[in-house]
Amino acid sequence: MIWSELIKVVPDGTPVGNTAVEVTGIAYDSRHVEANNVFCAIPGFRTDGHLFCQEAANRGATAFVVERAEAIPAGKSGVVVPNARRAMALIADKFYGSPSARLAMIGVTGTNGKTTTTHIVRALLEANDIPTGLTGTLYTLMGQDTYKVSRTTPESPDLQSLLRHMVDRGMRAAVMEVSSHALVLSRVDQVQYDVGVFTNLTQDHLDFHKDFESYFQAKALLFRHLGASSKTGPKAAIINIDDDYGKRLIPMSPVPVLTYGLTEGADIMGSMVTVGSRGVQFVASFPNGERQAVEFNMTGRFNVLNALAAMAVGYVYGLSPRQMAEALARYPGVPGRFERIDEGQPFTVIVDYAHTPDGMENVLKTAREFTVGSIGVLFGAGGDRDRGKRALMGEAAGRYADWVVLTADNPRSEDPMDIINQIADGLKPTQTPFEVELDRERAIRLALQKGQPGDVIFILGKGHETYQIYRDGTIHFDDREIARQALREIKKP
Repeated sequence: MIWSELIKVVPDGTPVGNTAVEVTGIAYDSRHVEANNVFCAIPGFRTDGHLFCQEAANRGATAFVVERAEAIPAGKSGVVVPNARRAMALIADKFYGSPSARLAMIGVTGTNGKTTTTHIVRALLEANDIPTGLTGTLYTLMGQDTYKVSRTTPESPDLQSLLRHMVDRGMRAAVMEVSSHALVLSRVDQVQYDVGVFTNLTQDHLDFHKDFESYFQAKALLFRHLGASSKTGPKAAIINIDDDYGKRLIPMSPVPVLTYGLTEGADIMGSMVTVGSRGVQFVASFPNGERQAVEFNMTGRFNVLNALAAMAVGYVYGLSPRQMAEALARYPGVPGRFERIDEGQPFTVIVDYAHTPDGMENVLKTAREFTVGSIGVLFGAGGDRDRGKRALMGEAAGRYADWVVLTADNPRSEDPMDIINQIADGLKPTQTPFEVELDRERAIRLALQKGQPGDVIFILGKGHETYQIYRDGTIHFDDREIARQALREIKKP
């Protein structure tokens, strides 16, 4: 594509140099630049992309998006803009042919439940002959193919490339997790969402957003821009009315709102909920008066809410309650989300991604509904992330668990013991007994050796992750692999 065509979509840009150069791709990391690429100089949190413009030029970049004109290498083309991230989103959308305009776009945001909800949405739509791409925390899915991801919501060039690939693969819809970071950092600026889903808002990411109101306003950005495109087809804001922040979102939506929840008055309401160790049963009521009994293989009231959110999406797209119930009954679950590890032991072991106070409370409270023995929990907290939630996580564990093992969880540049001490500040007042084992593998073995018949043991925080991040590097680490190996060893005479 010719550079002059791309910069037409940047209304506040000032062109520099020859605008007739050919552009073959978009890069924002100088190490990934290829010949004739545009290099977008993004001011980052640890470094500034403007410092790498010459390196990008040496690798073959011919055009540059910058906020400072002097960063453009001699003899190269460019555009000077007030916001490089915003300009990158505009250019990426144009370069890839505005793929979101050709898909039914569903965005799911909230603190907890995004991954599970997106997976259930995809399962419902695909079961009813609507090919649906998915991208989020775990991976990108298209048809039977799985692709790795580096973050929950990709940077705009990567996201637009994914959506283009979905269009080319024959997808008719796309469902994606939309993180608060992505909304604030313009990663999804040019994505034409038709349906937005709000799950809940609880404490997380305050290292980035600084306060709860800023965190909420970031999530609200998705809903303020719903329906801005000229696409035909359903448009809706699907909002959890059980959440106080969900109630605040309702008047912000420019498109019709469909609420869901477990309280009377929700448009799509769950009732008669029965929670078991292997799943839930409930009745879903719909605006047209229909009522549908549902059996779902993921347990917990929080997963009833996730299922209701997905059913609201299906309802918007014309699926019948019966069709959705049939798909839910067949759905096996999401990797690392309340995932049972069963090697024939007489107690239950569950791996889950819960890494916020509310997420931990959800899974532990659920276990109280079906556990006949004790509840044990192993967890830590991520380094270089929201420190304010650590004591709250400790307090949540202390309220619902009978014993706790504290360990490392992606400590990054921080001292793992400092993190554990902050968790313990919330745990100690509950007087729940706890042990500390910094080595996560040894900690898992320690926790599992405590298991007695009828107990439930949770390994929380990492879920699907297959790595552990330390100050000096990243190693392979999968809670599920370690747990299975330890359980097999425990069973040996």
